[in-house]
Amino acid sequence: MEEMKRKESEESQKWVYDSSVDYKGKVPLRASTGVWKASLFIITIEFSERLNFFGIATNLITYLTQIIHQDLNTAAKNVNYWSGFTTIVPLIGGFLADAYTGRYTMVLFSSFVYLMGLSLLTMSQFIPTIKPCKNTSTENCQNPRKIHELIFFLALYMISIGTGGYKPCLESFGADQFDDDHSQERRKKMSFFNWWNFALCCGIFLGVTVIVYIQDYVSWGVAFLILTITLAISIVTFYVGRAFFRYRVPQGSPLTPLIQVLVAAIRKRKLTTPLDPSLLYEVPKSKMIHGRLLYHTNRLGFLDKAAILEEKDHIELDQQKQQYNPWRLATVTRVEELKLILNTIPVWLTSLAFGVTVSQSSTFFVKQAATMNLKLNESFSIPPASVSSFGAIAMIISVTLYDRIIVPFLRRTTGNERGLSILNRIGIGLIFSLVAMLVSALVEQKRRGVEAEKGKLSVFWLVPQYVILCAGDGFTLVGLQEYFYDQVPDSMRSLGIALYLSILGVGSYLSSFLISVVDHVTEKTSGKGWIGKDMSNSRLDKFYWLLVAINGVNLCLYVIVTRGYTYKNVDRDTEKNGVSGSVENGIEQI
Repeated sequence: MEEMKRKESEESQKWVYDSSVDYKGKVPLRASTGVWKASLFIITIEFSERLNFFGIATNLITYLTQIIHQDLNTAAKNVNYWSGFTTIVPLIGGFLADAYTGRYTMVLFSSFVYLMGLSLLTMSQFIPTIKPCKNTSTENCQNPRKIHELIFFLALYMISIGTGGYKPCLESFGADQFDDDHSQERRKKMSFFNWWNFALCCGIFLGVTVIVYIQDYVSWGVAFLILTITLAISIVTFYVGRAFFRYRVPQGSPLTPLIQVLVAAIRKRKLTTPLDPSLLYEVPKSKMIHGRLLYHTNRLGFLDKAAILEEKDHIELDQQKQQYNPWRLATVTRVEELKLILNTIPVWLTSLAFGVTVSQSSTFFVKQAATMNLKLNESFSIPPASVSSFGAIAMIISVTLYDRIIVPFLRRTTGNERGLSILNRIGIGLIFSLVAMLVSALVEQKRRGVEAEKGKLSVFWLVPQYVILCAGDGFTLVGLQEYFYDQVPDSMRSLGIALYLSILGVGSYLSSFLISVVDHVTEKTSGKGWIGKDMSNSRLDKFYWLLVAINGVNLCLYVIVTRGYTYKNVDRDTEKNGVSGSVENGIEQI
């Protein structure tokens, strides 16, 4: 008996039995697939994509105001609309990947769409018929042509569509390279999200320094050409790594089983739920082909009715050899998957204020910098958008310290495998966001005071707000990524990352909406709106104080809705890896 168990253990160590396959469609060999050897290819293309995206997004408001000559209000709204669309469309890409195409195929296809958008953006700077001005350089163009504006926005939104398939799938595809049921790989997976964001921040740093400098002092066309070539090389690199990847086979629409649970629960609404959860229906583990079984939890008890076995259900199961009508009877696992999705709603809603706050860094923070003293010396000036590089550095330091120092220390002192629970990590980041907006309001008041005396405040006064906000991102952003990957059904992990991205997208739209409402109300009540055509006619300090109040109220709501949160409760194969229980078990106390 012991010999048999030993052989089974050796077999599970050699092969990966987590429903993934290798590039030939077979069970993956643990030694030659997945983990860091595969993740490095994935992290490389993420580095390239973030370099591209932030090389465009960070300085976009400058292009819209200085080249296309939009006023500050219109330009800020256009940046927010584009950012919002870019981070909401992944909901479609994530769904299609989970249901039909698979993550690898979606990443590859959407990368080519992204590359087409970048190529069009580059051509709009070099082809005479679609350049901003026919006979002058982009930087000296005073009356840009409408055809250029049309092509420019078409290219931007092609990049958005490419991002829609790329972003939700790439990160979840990277996390798929680690086996949740293998204790060593599971620990590495917890570090994966930290190092993913380390690479992401390195891409951002180069985007907001080198690329922005080239845009401001060399040429927008040269900058876009560099970005296009970089992405093309990274796509080839990603394709080369295909033999090392572990792939998840799509199982059809992940939403259908959730709807079936709801329908079954409504049908059985008049039945009494048994006090003993073991009386609820669950498929035997031996017949579980894809995915993992989930333990019963006590929240949202109404949905448990979907798993109640009636007499006719027993007859149907006997007659059809354990086949059942999913619209009338659901397993405990399916019920728990619906609970997981419903549990994410309060977390998603109370993270939107964070999305609004983050959107300021690519709009008003940049315009603040443009009005300040940018000179390091007589011969060199910092591009306004490059000030955000301090934020990227802060996030790199924050993520590194968290992974290498804080997590090991907390593991030893608390015994928690994660070190700090996911929701506590997000909550700490929300506090950073509140403090960042408070500092931003104080700095803007200082800037206005110096400007009133005909002086210029040094741009380095903006460094604290960037550093605090981005150091907090090391907690909030990484925590949200981990939460929306881990705490959704296994079949919906691309869609889960898309839900995380939608926080940033909806946050951008809410920021635009807030700008419009605040400007309208303040203009009506005081005769002059807070958001004017330029910084001299705006009262951003008051707008920032409003965001401080919103973040404060939101933080209180977050603590309330996440108190007593129950994490995903996975039935792990305890024999396979010599571990017991689930690291995802437990109730959150904040």
